[in-house]
Amino acid sequence: MGVVSPIGVGIKAFEEAMKGMKSGISHISELEELGFGCQIGGVPNLELSEDLKYLYANELQGASMMIIYACLAGLQAWRNAGFMVEGRASTFVDIDTGAIIGTGIGASDIFAKIVRQTDLKQTRKLRSTIIEHSMTSGPSANLSKLLGLGNQLLGVSSACASGSDAILMGYQRIRAGFAKRMLVGGAECYSPYGWAGFDAMRVTTRKYNDNPTQGSRPMTGNSSGFVPGSGSGVLVLEDYDSAQSRGAQILCELKGGWSNSGGQRNDGSMTAPTSRGVIACIRKALLESNTNVNEIDYVSGHLSSTFADANEISNISQALGRSGDSFPYINSLKSLIGHCIGATGAIESIAAILQMKGGYIHGTLNLKETHSRIAKVLDTRKAPRDTIVVQGINSVLKLSFAFGDSNVALIFKVLDDE
Repeated sequence: MGVVSPIGVGIKAFEEAMKGMKSGISHISELEELGFGCQIGGVPNLELSEDLKYLYANELQGASMMIIYACLAGLQAWRNAGFMVEGRASTFVDIDTGAIIGTGIGASDIFAKIVRQTDLKQTRKLRSTIIEHSMTSGPSANLSKLLGLGNQLLGVSSACASGSDAILMGYQRIRAGFAKRMLVGGAECYSPYGWAGFDAMRVTTRKYNDNPTQGSRPMTGNSSGFVPGSGSGVLVLEDYDSAQSRGAQILCELKGGWSNSGGQRNDGSMTAPTSRGVIACIRKALLESNTNVNEIDYVSGHLSSTFADANEISNISQALGRSGDSFPYINSLKSLIGHCIGATGAIESIAAILQMKGGYIHGTLNLKETHSRIAKVLDTRKAPRDTIVVQGINSVLKLSFAFGDSNVALIFKVLDDE
């Protein structure tokens, strides 16, 4: 796994901050100058690392930060999986490995700063690399360039479910026998042009510009909208026999998952998930992965700090048939990093795997008082306010919901032979 997030770049820094409940949300002066209602967000702090120098040396200077984030996370994941980054001088092409990276907004930073400010009557002033630095498939295409990947390359977009959809699609490709390995995940850049639409919709919080770390408040009764974020998470999925034969460190098993839509009918809309669709998605993921409802020990919720949080908890309870003290542990990473749109499902999957492996559940920041509707469904101890030690987290349900009434449910599990 590899991660570029508002709370840390690299797995070690990311996990330390997550476990310590360190917020990565800060005030952004540019948003204040532009008169945004929400002037806070989560943006990774990149230092001029050797990997960043490597990207710049490989014609990525000036690329969208969506691509930069994804390539940095992808290089981390590749090395952490036990592979070498051989460089472009190598002639080897790995036909067994591909990449599927999701994004919700794409390269809004490039279109805003370069394309928009160019007189289209003088397009020759645009860089010759403008397309490869901004296309939706840029993250996967550039990872292929850096690593010599010769299997399927794909950029996917399903709004806030993009990262989780990419993981599920990579799983399906390996299971079908079309690849041995897939780099999968999501990436999202910071750009006022990308965030402006959410500000116009008033779905981002406007109450905490002076107290940024208090802005993201999942599962509370006083949440006032989500906090936007940016970054990338990339995982290396691999066929079990292939990983075992090369002596790889296997973190867990991706048992399966499901993706669907509620059809924007009944209680659903373009911006709110349909309860029937969510419940069906969870149940189909359980069926497809041969997982019993009582096997789920922990749910990594979508829980974005909006009115939909209470509906989400209710839907999970109905799908699993569990409530009160039988409800699984649940938390929201968005309380620490904000809502990273197309990257959120991948970053949160990495966080879920780290917690499963580490035997703990990080607390949900700012959860001083649980929403009254949520408190009626679950024992509030199952939504911890502080990081707690929990032994025996064997199965994790990761949920992502998105504009378009799109849903994704993934199930990760500790290997049976561990």
